[in-house]
Amino acid sequence: MMKKLLALCLSGLVFCSAIQAQTYAIVIKGGHVIDPKNGINGIMDIAIDKGKIVKIARSIPGDAVQVVDAKGLYVTPGLIDMHTHNFWGNHADQAYMDAPSALPPDGFTFRVGVTTVVDAGSPGWRNFDLYKKQTIQQSQTRVLAFLNIVGHGMRGGKYESDTTDMIPEEAARVALANKEHIVGFKVAHYSRPDWTPVDNAVKAGNLAGGIPVMIDFGGSQPPLSLKSLFLEHLRPGDIFTHCYAQVNGREFIADTTTKKIKPFVYEARKRGIVFDVGYGGISFSYSQALIAAKEKFFPTTISTDLHVGSMNAAMKDQLTCMSKFLQMGMPLQEVIKASTWTPAQVIKREELGHLSEGAVADIAILGVRKGNFGLFDYTGYKVKATDKLECELTIRAGRIVYDLNARATPVTLHGLPPRK
Repeated sequence: MMKKLLALCLSGLVFCSAIQAQTYAIVIKGGHVIDPKNGINGIMDIAIDKGKIVKIARSIPGDAVQVVDAKGLYVTPGLIDMHTHNFWGNHADQAYMDAPSALPPDGFTFRVGVTTVVDAGSPGWRNFDLYKKQTIQQSQTRVLAFLNIVGHGMRGGKYESDTTDMIPEEAARVALANKEHIVGFKVAHYSRPDWTPVDNAVKAGNLAGGIPVMIDFGGSQPPLSLKSLFLEHLRPGDIFTHCYAQVNGREFIADTTTKKIKPFVYEARKRGIVFDVGYGGISFSYSQALIAAKEKFFPTTISTDLHVGSMNAAMKDQLTCMSKFLQMGMPLQEVIKASTWTPAQVIKREELGHLSEGAVADIAILGVRKGNFGLFDYTGYKVKATDKLECELTIRAGRIVYDLNARATPVTLHGLPPRK
C-alpha cells in the first residue's frame, strides 16, 4: 500500500513539474490588456506558441523562448487599418493602381501596430491578379481588399468615371474567386451626380454573397444627397468612408450653420450604416469632427486612407489618427475597439481583431507618450494634446516583427521572416 501511495505521489510531482516546465515561444508579461471582444481590461500575461495565442491569465508560469516586458504599456489585438492604398508600382501617370503614390505595406504597418490592412479599391476586377502577385504575396502584413467597382481600379482621371467599366457581374466573379482576399467593393472618385457606381457596387455585393460596399463620394455638382445614399441606396453594414470630410462637391454629416449633426445621420447609424474615418489628404476636417465629438458621434471604425500624400501631411499614420480621437474625448477602449474588433466585424473577418485563446497571435503593444503635441488637419487648424499613442512592439502571426526599445528578451535580431 505504501509503495502505491509513493508511486502516486511521485507521478503527481512529475505531472506538476511538467506543467511548470511548459515552454512557450513568447510570453508577454504584465501589460494592461484591452481586448474589446472578450471584455478584458486589466493587467494580464499572454502566452504565444506556434503562431497562436494559447493562454491569457493574470500570471503565466513556465519558460518562454522570448519574454516581452509590457509593464506600463497597453496590449491590444493587432490593429486593422480598414482604408489603405497598397497597389504600389512604377506607373507615374496613374493614381493608386500599380503606381508610386501607393505604398508597400510592411514598411508602414508594423511600426504603428497595424497587422492587417484593407486596400480601399486600388485594384479592380481587371487587375486583381496582378495586385495579388505584386502586393498580397509580397507582404508579411495581412493584406485584404475592397475591389473597385471600376474594372481598371484607381487608375485615375477618365477611367474612374467610366460607367461602362463598372460591371457588377465581373466584379462579383473575381470576388467569389478570391474570397480569402476580397472583403467587399469600393466606389471612389466618381465626379458625376448620378447613382450608377453606387448601385452597381451594391449589386456586386449582393451577387458576391452580401459582402459590404465602401463609398467615397468623389464629388459632384450638385452634390449627391447623403440622406438618399444612407437610407435608399446602401444596405445595413455598408460603409461611408471620409465621414468627417468637408470639401467642395460633397454634402457633410454636420450642418456648419447650426453646428449639429444632421438628424438623418443618426437614423443611418441606427439602420446599420458604418461611419469610417478614412482620414486621407483632405478627407478629415476638424470643422466636422469637433461638432461630431461634442455630440459624441464618434466613428464606427478608425482608418487612415494611407498613401504617400496623406502620410506626409496631417494624417501621418494609424496611431496619430487614433490619438486625435483620444484628444477629442473618445474613450481609449472605444478607440481600440474601432481599430480592432469592430473593423473585423465590418469586413466579416471575425477570426481577427481579438486576443482569444486559439486566435492568431497578431498583437500590438502601445505606450502613451506624455508631452505637448500639436495635432492638425489639412486646413491648418490645430489642437493641442498631452497624450499620444506610440507603438513599442508588434507581433504578427506569433513572430515579433517590430520592437522599438528591445522589450523582448532575448532581442529579436532577424527582422522580418523570409517571404514564402
